[in-house]
Amino acid sequence: MEEKIKEKIDDIRVFLNIEGGDIEYIKYEDGYVYVKLLGACANCSYIDVTIKDTIESYLQEEIPEIKGVINVEL
Repeated sequence: MEEKIKEKIDDIRVFLNIEGGDIEYIKYEDGYVYVKLLGACANCSYIDVTIKDTIESYLQEEIPEIKGVINVEL
């Protein structure tokens, strides 16, 4: 499951990189994917929209077992 998630995150990364951002996979646990947004995405006022409408929606479409995506601020 983790390899599948990482592949899909790599797909998303391309689009985030265009805007000066990036995404780091942290873990998959109890149906939730934990990520950390980096670069321009980390401080963007649209971070919640990016998580829900872009990352979460894409991952759930590709991997229906995913319940949600959580941004981790380390």
